[in-house]
Amino acid sequence: LKSVRGISGVEGMNLSLQGQKLTKKIEELKKPVIAAINGYALGGGMELAMSCDVRIASQKAKLGQTELNVGLIPGWGGTQRLPRLVGRAKAKELIFTAQMIDAETGEQLGLLNRVVSPEKLESAVEEFANELMTKPPVALQLTKQLINSSIETDLTKGLVQEAQAFGVLASTEDFDEGVSAFIEKRKPEFKGK
Repeated sequence: LKSVRGISGVEGMNLSLQGQKLTKKIEELKKPVIAAINGYALGGGMELAMSCDVRIASQKAKLGQTELNVGLIPGWGGTQRLPRLVGRAKAKELIFTAQMIDAETGEQLGLLNRVVSPEKLESAVEEFANELMTKPPVALQLTKQLINSSIETDLTKGLVQEAQAFGVLASTEDFDEGVSAFIEKRKPEFKGK
């Protein structure tokens, strides 16, 4: 905060735009991104976590959009992502009050996917990542794209995009491998083709 004190309005807007660019890049990565939260994720830290696809936190995590306490708003996408995760009413409450919440509350609200003990955080994240690595990469990528765009896309257009992606995936080697593995009762070996 000390480094941004006294900046101009234009500098403030540029700082916000830089943070938004970073969180958008994280959100648009082709592969799923997992946030491991062990401690405080406040302000920009929470906004970084919200730009990830999955958020796993330790029981000692504390989360909050606390910017209002210093006369700002969440500037890295918090006003846009938080309502999409927890609903508008709860997002307003959390941002208006600049309230810090614990991990259990974050999980109940849908902000966090999982909460584990601090000593199990690293292994829980690794386990989840390993699970994702067993999935067909192209299907995972298209699924992420479709879900990310679903909020801004009307249902009819979204269903067309889903059908198109389904068609693309039906012609992949990974689909053939998945069906063969299912029939042969073995684990598939996907290659991303």
